[in-house]
Amino acid sequence: MVLLGYGSGAQPSVWQPDTLQELQNIREQIEGTRCYVAGGTLLRTQWEAALKVLPEHLVSLACIPEINGISIQGDEIVIGAMTRLRDCAADPLLGKFPILHQAILAIAAPSVRNLATIGGNIASGIGDTLPALLVYDAELHWLTCRGMETQHVALWLENGRDSKLNADDVLISIHIPSRNAAVNLTSYDSEQYTFDSEQSLSERNHQISFYRKLGRREAFTASLVTVAFHGEVNPDDGRWARIAIAAGGGSGMAVRLTETEQWLRSGKADASQAAGLATQAVAEFVSYTDAFASESYRIQSAGNMLGAGLWQAFHP
Repeated sequence: MVLLGYGSGAQPSVWQPDTLQELQNIREQIEGTRCYVAGGTLLRTQWEAALKVLPEHLVSLACIPEINGISIQGDEIVIGAMTRLRDCAADPLLGKFPILHQAILAIAAPSVRNLATIGGNIASGIGDTLPALLVYDAELHWLTCRGMETQHVALWLENGRDSKLNADDVLISIHIPSRNAAVNLTSYDSEQYTFDSEQSLSERNHQISFYRKLGRREAFTASLVTVAFHGEVNPDDGRWARIAIAAGGGSGMAVRLTETEQWLRSGKADASQAAGLATQAVAEFVSYTDAFASESYRIQSAGNMLGAGLWQAFHP
């Protein structure tokens, strides 16, 4: 554990633990306001814009190896919260989760992704990875004052909307069921990912996945709306065996559109559902108005993007 220096006035003390145990010790040792810093890209802009007050203590997570990297553990894909977005985008394993991969590539500019981490994007509560993690049924593992705790990302977001989050909790890792991958994942070693090539997509449920982001300009901008869709069609009867839809964007928290999912399950999975999907999503999605877009614009855009995405999936 390294204390890099005591500041004076508005300058905070900076702590740099090397292990999770040292991190826990710091949590118990320091008094006053504190903030846990991963890449710091979002926090820096918030401090500079006076949207957040600089705390008395900054605790860097950059030197804790246990919370960095991507691996297969049992039937889950585990992503360390300190894994840089650039490394997530380049990792062949996460390339098998196309919604999350697309979401990561849509975040900011490459220079930002070189520093920013997936944990910071999630912990912000409004990151563009959250709709993808919702449809992939991800779980978040946190270091709390009570030790390690696990929360489904949907429950964590719901607690955030109800102001029940503890700012002193530290995100450690993200866990995604490997069944949601575009191919069967069987094993992992330090040199190479191995995939099950004996079972093709046509021999199991056909997957339909897409991610869409609408911004104020073509690239490198905060989102107005983001949507994610992940479904599996049973080839025997042509109906949805599984469906998950999420929408978010901007400073609004992402949500699962469970009523829209239920409506899709009631019919046969084909392009004729596209218009109804758009209508149902508009009826269910709740957003907000700010200086950049009205709530009605965001809601209508989410419905249009979902409907268009489903149509394109059946008409590649």
